[in-house]
Amino acid sequence: MMPKYENLGNFFDAKDKTPCLLSCITMKLLCDHMLGSLAKWLRIFGFDTLYPDATTNDDEVLHIAKAEKRLLLSRDKELILRGKKVKLDVLEIQTTDLDEQLAEVLTHIQIDSTQVLTRCTLCNTPLISVEKKAIKTHIPPKVFETRDQFWYCSVCNKYYWMGTHYENMIEKINELTNKNNQ
Repeated sequence: MMPKYENLGNFFDAKDKTPCLLSCITMKLLCDHMLGSLAKWLRIFGFDTLYPDATTNDDEVLHIAKAEKRLLLSRDKELILRGKKVKLDVLEIQTTDLDEQLAEVLTHIQIDSTQVLTRCTLCNTPLISVEKKAIKTHIPPKVFETRDQFWYCSVCNKYYWMGTHYENMIEKINELTNKNNQ
């Protein structure tokens, strides 16, 4: 099932109205309350993706999307209608299946491979590369012995490294991008 687009004038080629692929460097996204897993995976792909906490109401979601010029991704029919009324760029996500949600988004936004795994999956903050010797006391000894590259989220105080979780994410990214390119 193809996604429905509304108010995406600046995201389409003006001549034929075909979707243009946009880079994750320039694209800023906001996932609604129903799309937490999608938000996490879009961050893994390197997209600047906001996800509202439970205290953020729909009015605030719309305000943030408009003020920060973010593409609103939503499954909420009412929120989509309200977004259209205030001329927001909206992508209606029509499925609950995560892989299908990602495929919907990735048909219109190009992944920049240099941005993959550069954002904190929890808070969206860009990660900082850190020296191995500086974090020895912050990570498990086996990880310290077997890995050489590490990244840090200054907001969450969380460390990242290329372990099996990383390898599983790369495998999923490759599966999704290969499906999208067929």
